[in-house]
Amino acid sequence: MNVLILGSGGREHAFAHQIAKSNLLNKLYIAPGNAGTALCGNNINISVNDFAAVRNCVLEKKINLVIVGPEDPLVKGIVDFFKADEQLKNIPIIGPSKKGAQLEGSKDFSKQFMIRHGIPTAQYQTFERDQLQQGIAFLQTLKPPYVLKADGLAAGKGVIISNNLQDAEQQLTEMLQNLRFGNASSKVVIEEFLDGIELSAFVLTNGKDYLMLPEAKDYKRIGVGDTGLNTGGMGAVSPVPFAGKDFMKKVEEKIVIPTVKGLQKENIPYMGFLFIGLMNINGEPYVIEYNCRMGDPETEVVLPRIKTDLLEILVKAASGKLNEINLEISEQTAATVMMVSGGYPESYQSGFEISGLEQEYQSLVFHAGTKMQNNQVLTAGGRVIAVTSFANNLTDAFDKSFDTVNKINFSGKYFRNDLGKDLERYLIK
Repeated sequence: MNVLILGSGGREHAFAHQIAKSNLLNKLYIAPGNAGTALCGNNINISVNDFAAVRNCVLEKKINLVIVGPEDPLVKGIVDFFKADEQLKNIPIIGPSKKGAQLEGSKDFSKQFMIRHGIPTAQYQTFERDQLQQGIAFLQTLKPPYVLKADGLAAGKGVIISNNLQDAEQQLTEMLQNLRFGNASSKVVIEEFLDGIELSAFVLTNGKDYLMLPEAKDYKRIGVGDTGLNTGGMGAVSPVPFAGKDFMKKVEEKIVIPTVKGLQKENIPYMGFLFIGLMNINGEPYVIEYNCRMGDPETEVVLPRIKTDLLEILVKAASGKLNEINLEISEQTAATVMMVSGGYPESYQSGFEISGLEQEYQSLVFHAGTKMQNNQVLTAGGRVIAVTSFANNLTDAFDKSFDTVNKINFSGKYFRNDLGKDLERYLIK
C-alpha cells in the first residue's frame, strides 16, 4: 500500500522509520519531510496546512493511508476536509475530526470535557481579554506556584508557571492584553498547581476500541536540573520507572476509558492518537492536558519499543478492527536526547552543516529540524536531531545516546547532559 505521512519533525521521522519496515508497504511519502525522512521514503515539498495540495498528492500518488503528524492541520480540520470530499472520503486518515482535535486546540474545551466525564484534573477557571481583573482576583485566591495556560495552540510554549503572585499577574496581563502567544492567549486558563511528577500516556483509538501504547516521560525545560524556559522537549524515556502496572491500570480505568466513552457519548468522531499529559500525585493520576497526536520527542521512544508492525496496527485501527491487534512491546528502555540549536527556544540561527551523520551508531538518529542542500545536511530548526538508544536500564540507555550525541556536531550544538538523573532513585538497586 502507498502511505503519506504529513509533517517534518522527529516524530514524523520516527513514524517513517517504523512504517518503512512493514511488509504491507509499497511506497512511502512524507510531506514536507526532512533530510532524515528522505532516507525512509520520498519527500514531497508541500505544507501540511495546504489541504488542496495534500488532496492532489493523495490522488496523484494513489495514497491508501494518510497519517497526520502535527496538531495544526488537525485543529484546522483536515480530517473533515477529507470526509467532505467525494474522492477522498474513503481514504483512511489517522487523526481526529476538527471537534475531536479541540481537546488540544482549546484548553478550556478540554477542561470542560474532563469535568463533564469525571476525569481527575486540576481545578481551574478560564478568563477572556475583557476579564483581566477577574483573572487577577482569581490568582489571589490561589497558593503559589501559579499555572497559566494559553487556551489555543502555542507550539508547546503556551504554559507559564510562576512562583510569585506579582509576576503571575504580570504574565496574565501579557498574555491577555498584549497577546504574548498571539490569538492563542486571547483566552487563558488558570489552574491550581498539581505537585507531583509528570509523564505521558499514549492511546490509539477509533472512538470505540483503544490500544494503550508505551508510556513516556519527557524533559521540557531547556536548562540542566529542569531550569529555564519551556521547550518542545529536550529528551524522553520509556518505560517510566515510577509508572508501574498498578499505576498504569489506574490511568486506563480512571482516564482512558472515561475519555473514550466521553467521545462516544458526545458523538465526537475520533480516529487517531490521544496523548494524555499526566501528573502522578502519590500514586494517583491526574490529567494536565490532552494532545490530539503523538508527542515529540516522546514518539522517538514510544514507537521504537513497538515490535508489532505499525502499519498493520494503523490499518486495523482504520478498518474498525483495533481489538484484533496483539501489541508486542520491547521490555528494554529507550532513551532520547535532543540536540538543539544554540539560543533555542528563543532566537537561534540555522543553516549550519551537521557532521558525523555518516557514521554507524548503536543508536537511532531521528532528524527533527534538518534539510538537504547541495548534498549537505544542514540545521533547519530549533530542535535538530533526536538520538534514541536501547539498553536494559535507563542509565545505560542515556549513556549510549550521549555517546552518539558527542559524535554528531554542528555550530552552536546544545543538549542537556543530565537527562535521566532525576529517575535513578526509582531504579531497583
